[in-house]
Amino acid sequence: MNQQIKLAVFDLAGTTVKDDNAVRDCLYKAAVQYDLKATPDEIANLMGTNKIHLYQFLIAKSQGRIMDFRGFEEDIFEDTYELAKKIYDCYVEIMIDYYRHDCQEIEGASKVFEWCHKNDIKVATDTGFHSDVNQAIFDCLGWLRDGLVDCAVDLDMVPEGKGRPAPFMLYRAMQELNIQNVRSVIKIGDTPADMLEGYNAGCRAVIGVTSGSTPITSWGKYWHTHVIESVRDLPALIEAGYIV
Repeated sequence: MNQQIKLAVFDLAGTTVKDDNAVRDCLYKAAVQYDLKATPDEIANLMGTNKIHLYQFLIAKSQGRIMDFRGFEEDIFEDTYELAKKIYDCYVEIMIDYYRHDCQEIEGASKVFEWCHKNDIKVATDTGFHSDVNQAIFDCLGWLRDGLVDCAVDLDMVPEGKGRPAPFMLYRAMQELNIQNVRSVIKIGDTPADMLEGYNAGCRAVIGVTSGSTPITSWGKYWHTHVIESVRDLPALIEAGYIV
């Protein structure tokens, strides 16, 4: 087995937490309440990012101001913030209510975390959620409490404008867990933001899962090294020596 892997950074919704389009649908419901013209598919393509910035992106797009997703955290129009924050606050209420009633792990996620620890690989999560939603997930699943996850990074743990697809949440996990070389880190996710984060960070491997609600046709065009059906397939991928 590849002993050079020291840290695995996992996305949450769609990768380790069951989603069934819930995040997309909650984002869409909030947008509809504020008459923001956006489709569920448009929202799905922006999954994994800072959700306030996601709404800023969509507001700007609805006004004919187009931004390249690769520069998502660099080209935010500040005059869209006030409306985006109102929509976001509405979304948070909807999302937290959902997770309080229906929060489940992807089948096998906990066992993968246990396998990582048995093989001297530290486990971190990072997410496009702020701390309020992130906390709701961990309160329900207990991964931090039970020691299955070593570090859970959210947007409030990095400076404003440093969320995915920028690499800084991943670097924060490295800092928290004393991992010095990004080439000993692998990233696992199911969105364009996950792929770009891993690429921008310089990870040893960037692994896409097809279990999420974002289709591979959306994230697959961004640089990645491996594709697996589910997070539960990660141990076999590593044991087979496919990550070099």
